[in-house]
Amino acid sequence: MLDLLDAGGCDPHFLREIDEFVQKTGLIEYLSDAGDFKLLAPLPRPRAIYALGRNYPAHARESGVDVPEEPIVFAKAPTSVIGHEDDVVYKKWLTRVDPEAELAVVIGKQGSNIPVEQAPDYIAGYTCLNDVTARDIQKKDLSNAHPWLRSKGIDTFCPMGPWLVLTDEIRLPLELDIELRVNGEVRQKDNTRSMTFDVPYLISWISRFHTLYPGDVISTGTPEGMKPVFPGDVMAVEVEAIGVLRNRVVSE
Repeated sequence: MLDLLDAGGCDPHFLREIDEFVQKTGLIEYLSDAGDFKLLAPLPRPRAIYALGRNYPAHARESGVDVPEEPIVFAKAPTSVIGHEDDVVYKKWLTRVDPEAELAVVIGKQGSNIPVEQAPDYIAGYTCLNDVTARDIQKKDLSNAHPWLRSKGIDTFCPMGPWLVLTDEIRLPLELDIELRVNGEVRQKDNTRSMTFDVPYLISWISRFHTLYPGDVISTGTPEGMKPVFPGDVMAVEVEAIGVLRNRVVSE
């Protein structure tokens, strides 16, 4: 996918042409006849993952903090990415792990100091992301004013998928329902219009500090509803117009 984005940038017609070629060649039917095939993450190893903290006011309030006056941006490790139906591994030294349903934006072309009004031109598409968090580790790091990378970037703690939806199918401004279910129980439910900072603003803001490249991922924050999961639980992140990202929690 990185090679495709490097070649075609943000042009959905370029990716549509590839899809049409695959359909015409009968590759999908061939794979189906050959047996089950697995969906990988849309970007198994993105160049960078920028994530937003407290970008939904209700989530900020449940965290006991004020709604931020500027975006809170942290990083997740690219090596933490897994795909649809992959397992999230609950490390034996952890005591609390929380899932977080998020809409993720995939960047389609290089840019820095991007004006807000031009930011939509840099979007390749959208996908679902589960910002799995070692909450016990995060609390320690917050109390010591340490970065969040180790609590957010543990191996398997970034499920992404099930696929990339292009910008000709999802239009700005975004008003997409977002939901997290654990074992069928609704834990989080909101709409992306509730975000404090919208997608164009986030792209512009982040590009002031970091040059964005094709395949970079921006995860836009999570609604309220922090509750832990345990080995055996099945998490489902659903974003309207994209689909359902499903992952099981397993013991190390």
